[in-house]
Amino acid sequence: MVQSTPNYFSGLEHLATAIILLDSNRNVVYVNPAAEIIFAFSATQVTGMSIAEVFPDCEILMFAINNAIAQQSPFREHEFTISTNKHASFAVTCTATPIDTPNACLILEFQQMDAQLRIAREERMLIQQQANAELLRNLAHEIRNPLGGLRGAAQLLEHELPSPSLREYTQVIIKEADRLQSLMDRLLIPHRAPKYAPTNIHEVLERVRSLLLAESPKSILIQRDYDLSLPELIGDREKLIQAVLNIARNAVQAMQARNTKNSKITFRTRAERQVTLVRKRYRVAIKLEIIDNGPGIPAEILDRIFYPLVSGTEGGTGLGLTLAQTFVTQHHGMIECESSPGNTCFTILLPIETSAIKSAVIKQ
Repeated sequence: MVQSTPNYFSGLEHLATAIILLDSNRNVVYVNPAAEIIFAFSATQVTGMSIAEVFPDCEILMFAINNAIAQQSPFREHEFTISTNKHASFAVTCTATPIDTPNACLILEFQQMDAQLRIAREERMLIQQQANAELLRNLAHEIRNPLGGLRGAAQLLEHELPSPSLREYTQVIIKEADRLQSLMDRLLIPHRAPKYAPTNIHEVLERVRSLLLAESPKSILIQRDYDLSLPELIGDREKLIQAVLNIARNAVQAMQARNTKNSKITFRTRAERQVTLVRKRYRVAIKLEIIDNGPGIPAEILDRIFYPLVSGTEGGTGLGLTLAQTFVTQHHGMIECESSPGNTCFTILLPIETSAIKSAVIKQ
C-alpha cells in the first residue's frame, strides 16, 4: 500500500530536478513529479521497490549510493547512462546525499543531461538572437540615411537629363534604393512592440497554408496534423504568421530549386507538458512542427541558420529565419531545427501562458 506524501516531503513536489528518496533498506519511499516525468514511471509503480529494481544493472548509481552512505556525505556521479526496468535509457548526473528523516535516509537528485544541454543551447540562442537584433538595428540605421540621399540625388539627376532614354538608368538606381529601403524596414520590424491577444495556433497555420497555396498551388502538398484540443495562446497573430510563413516559404523555395518530387510540407501541433524554456518551467506549451521532404539544409550552415545574412538559397537575404527566431523569442518560446536530406523539421515551442505576456495584454 502506497502511503500519502509526508508534509516534510511536500517542498520537493515543485522542484524541476528529479528526486527519489530511499529508506535504510534502499527501497523507494518517495518520488517527486519531476522524476515521474523524466523517467516515465509513476510513484505508485516504484514506491516500495528496491532502487536496484527500479534501475537494474546500474553499477555507477549503486557505487554513488554506497559511497554516500559509507562516507555520510554527498557523492556525485557525472554524466552516465541509466536505464529503468522498462528499458528506457537516460543520460543523467546524480547526487546521492544522506538525510535524517523518519521515513528516509538518502536522497537521490537526478539532472537529465539532455535537458541541461538543451537549456544551455537555448541560452546561447537567446544571447545570439539579442546580438543579432542589435547588429541588424544598427546596420539598418546606418544604411537608411545615405540610402535616402542616394535616391534623392537620382531623382534630381533624372530631371536634368537631356534625353528621356537616359532615365532608364536613374530608374534602376531609384528602384534598387527602394528595394534596399524595403529590406531595411524588414530589419526594423522585429523591434516594434508585439500586439498580444488570445490567438488560435491553427488559425495561424491555416493562414500560412492559404498563402503558400496561392503562391504555388500545384507544386506542393500541405498536410495538416492538428491537435484540435489545444487551447488558445496569448500572442501576436501577425508575427506568428510571419514566423511560420518564413520557415515554410524557405522550404518551398528549396524544394522548387531542387525540383523535389512529391513536395510536401506537414504542419503538426501537439501539447508539450512540463516544458523548461530558458530556465523557466511551464506546465503546458504548444509544440509546432514544420516538416518538409526537401533536400535538407547544408550541414556547413545548419548551426548558423538563425544568424542574419546566412542563406542556403541562391539569392536569399538570409533574414527569414532570423526574423522567425526573433518573433518566437518575443513569445517566450524557442525554435530548433533538425535536417537531413528528405526530412527537415523546425520545432517551435510556445508556452500557453506567461505572466509577462498576460500583463502586456492587460496594459494594451
